[in-house]
Amino acid sequence: MRLHHRAPDELRPCEIRRHFQRYPAGSVLIEMGNTRVICAATVEDRVPFFQRGTGLGWIAAEYALLPSATNTRTPREAVRGHQNGRTQEIQRLIGRSLRSVVDVDYGRVRRARRGVRELL
Repeated sequence: MRLHHRAPDELRPCEIRRHFQRYPAGSVLIEMGNTRVICAATVEDRVPFFQRGTGLGWIAAEYALLPSATNTRTPREAVRGHQNGRTQEIQRLIGRSLRSVVDVDYGRVRRARRGVRELL
């Protein structure tokens, strides 16, 4: 038996709080046990150089570990002036995952197993 008497195949309860932050176009706080993730969406009227003139949009991701998120201190990457390889790969993974389900030509979520939903 696992902590909190969960079955081996049972997930922790998940809570999603929408509009968590005031200024982004969209934001959520996702909580599962002691893990908390803040997700925010910002809309900009620009694309990377390789997308210019195509009429297509773009989705990018940023990732950062919050201060005091671990039991030992992790130096902030912004202070050091560069990101480590792990952070860069996490950002790439998030960006690829988002782009795989969003049709940047129409701004709508592609038909997936769970149906079609509007983005923002």
